[in-house]
Amino acid sequence: MAGAAAGAPTLAERKGSRDVAFAAGIIAILTIFFLPIPAFAIDIGLAFSIALSVLILMVSLWIQRPLDFSSFPTVLLVATLLRLSLNIATTRLILSNGPEGTNAAGYIIGGFARLVMSGDFVIGLIVFTILITVNFVVITKGATRIAEVGARFTLDAIPGKQMAIDADLHAGVIDEKEAQVRRRELEEESAFFGSMDGASKFVRGDAIAGLIILAVNIFGGIVIGATRHNMPLSQAADVFTKLSVGDGLVSQIPSLIVSLAAGLLVSKGGTRGSAEQAVLGQLVKYPKALFVAALLMFLLAVVPGLPFFPFAMLGSLLAFVGYAVPLRLARDHAAEVARKTAADLQAQKEAKESVRESLKSVEIELCLGKQLSAKLLLSQGELVHRVTKMRRKFAQQYGFVVPDIKVSDNLSLPPKSYHIKIHGAAVSSHELKLGNLLVVTGDGRKPDLPGEDGREPAFGMKAVWISDAYANELKRQGFRAIDTMSVLLTHLSEVIRNNLSQLLSYKDMRSLLDQLGPEYKRLLEDICPSQISYSGLQAVLKLLLAERVSIRNLQLILEAVAEIVPHVRRAEQVTEHVRMRIAQQICGDLMDGDALKVLRLGSRWDLAFHQALRRDAKGDIVEFDLDPAMVEQFGAEAAPAIRERMDKGHSFVLVTTPEARPYVRMVVERLFATLPVLSHLEIARGVEIRTLGAIS
Repeated sequence: MAGAAAGAPTLAERKGSRDVAFAAGIIAILTIFFLPIPAFAIDIGLAFSIALSVLILMVSLWIQRPLDFSSFPTVLLVATLLRLSLNIATTRLILSNGPEGTNAAGYIIGGFARLVMSGDFVIGLIVFTILITVNFVVITKGATRIAEVGARFTLDAIPGKQMAIDADLHAGVIDEKEAQVRRRELEEESAFFGSMDGASKFVRGDAIAGLIILAVNIFGGIVIGATRHNMPLSQAADVFTKLSVGDGLVSQIPSLIVSLAAGLLVSKGGTRGSAEQAVLGQLVKYPKALFVAALLMFLLAVVPGLPFFPFAMLGSLLAFVGYAVPLRLARDHAAEVARKTAADLQAQKEAKESVRESLKSVEIELCLGKQLSAKLLLSQGELVHRVTKMRRKFAQQYGFVVPDIKVSDNLSLPPKSYHIKIHGAAVSSHELKLGNLLVVTGDGRKPDLPGEDGREPAFGMKAVWISDAYANELKRQGFRAIDTMSVLLTHLSEVIRNNLSQLLSYKDMRSLLDQLGPEYKRLLEDICPSQISYSGLQAVLKLLLAERVSIRNLQLILEAVAEIVPHVRRAEQVTEHVRMRIAQQICGDLMDGDALKVLRLGSRWDLAFHQALRRDAKGDIVEFDLDPAMVEQFGAEAAPAIRERMDKGHSFVLVTTPEARPYVRMVVERLFATLPVLSHLEIARGVEIRTLGAIS
């Protein structure tokens, strides 16, 4: 047993022998072009050509994945080269030995001539013409067109598929190794389509070559028979036409079969590895295909008039390989089972974890339409850089890191549209004009250029879409043009600002608290959870972020919370006290230049909101009861006054009394979500105030 195992060839040796055999086969095909081949060898070659074409067709029918027969362009080239070399060899025999009879070029050609033509070369010409028409006009032309269209659409779909892979990688759905595998498969798929677009020309050229070779054989044979062998013209025409048509039929039948296989495979994937590995490995991979091809060879061997030995030999060989391959595959599979046992157990654990992971929703997701996805992929590096820069800016400005932004493509969206989702819910969407620039005009003048009216998605301001071909003209006229990526990212940034409170998770808050120094950790231990729970502290931070108040000064916020929680417990009351303590920060963030521009509520509305507050016996506010008609009237008076200042480009705040501030904010945010509302106590000392007017 040990000696037998030692004498068995290794895997590397088997691959080396296959390399040599494959190269020898190619050299043998090339030698047929130049060296005379006996009729017996021609019979074997023609039988092999027919068997190869049937095997290709069967494999094409049974493949499960697009890349399982990625070597088809190479197989097609080899099969076409084999048929052309045999055509040349048979032409040499026909022209040399034509006067000997219908078996001058071998028994297969003579047998096909007798079987198909029934002794009349006119029948053979008609059948050959029909085969050429079916192959050249129907199958080959259709397969060529499908290959061209498939290649174009595959290349067009690559950007979206690459962006989907990157989105899955960023979202943690796949790891870096899986992403590399998917990218490699995508590259192979695009390479396969490009190869198939060119490989379809092999089939087309083979059909044309068969027609030309037929004409040359008939004409040349008649000339040689009449001039060299002193044959009567009618006899020479009869003999050489039969031989030529028989040769054409023998070559066109496998050509027709391979053309059909090409039509079935034009939508399959790419190739990987050396040519001999791809061709031989994939052709012998399907035992059923080998058995069907072997059965057909045995049937052809017993057909009257056809030689028995070539077909029987090839049928036996194919049947043996079809029987041996499953045994070898079974042995390889058994060898892999032992090594994969531990991996399967680990995969089961990961599968359980993956189910839990699938329950998680993505905090921020940007869904792109097909055309927009392909457009942004061209500048993917810039997109990633600007998104990273945006998240860094949010961290510096608001004091916590917003979640990762998942970018994905969604074929259900209009091609130029995008959706922005927060925790899986679409909160905003817009459609961009690709190839155009956005000019925000508001109520001012518009560019003197052709364009399409629209609105800026982040703030809803009036704007005009103008072709990017007029970029220099817009700059000359003094307008600032915004590209589509900047429009999208500005909208995304504004949506994130409006949803900061939803993006601060409990985990994020605990991470911020863990970064505090030892002294503030002791302060936190004093108030949490004895006086306020961690979830209550999170509610305070979320209320601050809901009005775009930064929590970067977390130490000061904790001090303010520690001051007020012994007396009040409601998160809203705690938040109002915290706002007064961080008034300097709030005013500093809202100042326009060196002054804080304010729009006052007016005495009338201050009194109206004050009277709408209902208090309990202790004097605490328990209810806000403002008549709906008064709310509508306030909105009707406040909207024009606020809109007028906004259109003038002012950055200002609305100021009211401390007790009414939360309720004024509740009413105003329905009209102007981004307008800050401050109380008189939240205006820090030393801040210069510039009054823009009052709502009255």
